[in-house]
Amino acid sequence: MLAAMIIALILPTTASKLPLQDAPREAAQIVDAFHDALAKGDRAAALETLDDNVQIYEQGWVENSKAEYAKAHLAGDLKFARSTKSQLTSRSGSLLGDLAFVTSEGRTTGVFEGKLVNSITLETMVLRHFSDGWRIVHIHWSSRSPK
Repeated sequence: MLAAMIIALILPTTASKLPLQDAPREAAQIVDAFHDALAKGDRAAALETLDDNVQIYEQGWVENSKAEYAKAHLAGDLKFARSTKSQLTSRSGSLLGDLAFVTSEGRTTGVFEGKLVNSITLETMVLRHFSDGWRIVHIHWSSRSPK
């Protein structure tokens, strides 16, 4: 199973246009719902998209559950998302059994806590389909300054 997941992440997908075509629309909609909830400051809606055992990797840090994320970084992510503007520039993904991989590139601009923000963002989300729908089980975020 792990080898198949790694292969699915390595193999290029042909979709780079919006909306996402290779991964299930429902999974991509959950990713969008998560980001919309952050931008609206809706803590409960953001948490609803996450599996209890979600792992979130960001800038060298990790949260190993929804509860840990809620306690550690969610408040900051809500504040950041409300203070900045994010634009999705490309998205691709794939499906492997009950797992969907949604990878996104974007640009985030604005002012956060008095500092100018201008970043190229990269995101990988892995979602699992449960009997009641898709939930995010893994997030990996990174960013860099544009050239």
